[in-house]
Amino acid sequence: MNDMTQASPTPAKPKPRPRPQVMKLTDAAAERITELTKRADSEIVGLRVGIKNGGCAGQSYTVEYAHEIRPTDEVVEDKGVKILVDPKAVLFLLGTEMDYVADTMQAQFVFNKPNQVSACGCGESVQLKPAKV
Repeated sequence: MNDMTQASPTPAKPKPRPRPQVMKLTDAAAERITELTKRADSEIVGLRVGIKNGGCAGQSYTVEYAHEIRPTDEVVEDKGVKILVDPKAVLFLLGTEMDYVADTMQAQFVFNKPNQVSACGCGESVQLKPAKV
C-alpha cells in the first residue's frame, strides 16, 4: 500500500513592503551634523532624535549625541550621516524633514513636519499627532 497523495504546495509568503524612511535631511542639516560629529569630545555614531513631553504646546524635540546604536533605534542614513530615532518617536517623526537654520539671532535644527498640529510662539515646543500608516 503506497500513499500517492501529494502535499499541497505551501503558498509563498508575500514580500514585505519596503519601510518608509522616517526622516530626511536637508543639505544644511547634514553638513551641521558632520561638523558636530567631527568636533565631539568622544566617539559618536550620529545624533539621536526623539520627542519628550513638556513645553507650552505639549511636546518638544530632543537632539543629542549618540555613542552607540541601541537595538530598538530606527537608523536613518541620509547624505552621509546617521540619525538614530528613538522608537517612541517614530510615528510622530514619520515624514519629517530635518533642517539646520542659522541667522543673526540663532542657529538651530528645525523640523519641518506634516504631523505638527501647532507650535508655541517661542518655537521650543510643538503639538504633534502620530502619522497615519
